[in-house]
Amino acid sequence: MRSRAPVSMQIAIVEITSSNVQRGDVIQVGGREYRVADLVQLRGGAKQLIFETGELLTMHTRTRLVAVRVLRGGDLTRAFPPPRHRR
Repeated sequence: MRSRAPVSMQIAIVEITSSNVQRGDVIQVGGREYRVADLVQLRGGAKQLIFETGELLTMHTRTRLVAVRVLRGGDLTRAFPPPRHRR
């Protein structure tokens, strides 16, 4: 029997907005953890998050949340989006 090689996985705690939220992000709401299963783009840059449980959460453009992001292969650069500078 063959054994699989271990996959290195790391987690990162990231601040998410409607522009950088991803499928698989885990968000804690009301003391419960929810994993983002799907995203729907709404008007004005907002996004509707559909969790694995079937519940919904709408993130507006100014909404800021903290999430846990699992990174496969240990690529921390994918966890953090490039900084955006406002003038």
